[in-house]
Amino acid sequence: MTQALRPNTAGGLFATDGKPHPVQHALLAVTLVLGITSFIAAMFHHLHLLSSWAGLAGILTGAYGQWISETTRERFGLIVGLGAAAIGFFLGMSQGGLFGGLID
Repeated sequence: MTQALRPNTAGGLFATDGKPHPVQHALLAVTLVLGITSFIAAMFHHLHLLSSWAGLAGILTGAYGQWISETTRERFGLIVGLGAAAIGFFLGMSQGGLFGGLID
């Protein structure tokens, strides 16, 4: 009968421990939005400023989110956002960088 005492963790999308994590969820959402924005903007050469800055912000928010995350599901989403932000950041840097190639 130990199955009856176990909490149902399959029902929650993010909090597998049954507790609310509003800060972690906000960082997850911000990291995903910045990562997707940076990744998509990196596909266009003239959007390298947006891509590099959004990627840098996504890397920083994702790293902090990883530091304070408490569940595996949060960490998985943060890694996806971090990966997209990093790719967008590096492509944006290769196309002109954070300051638009003003510093030579």
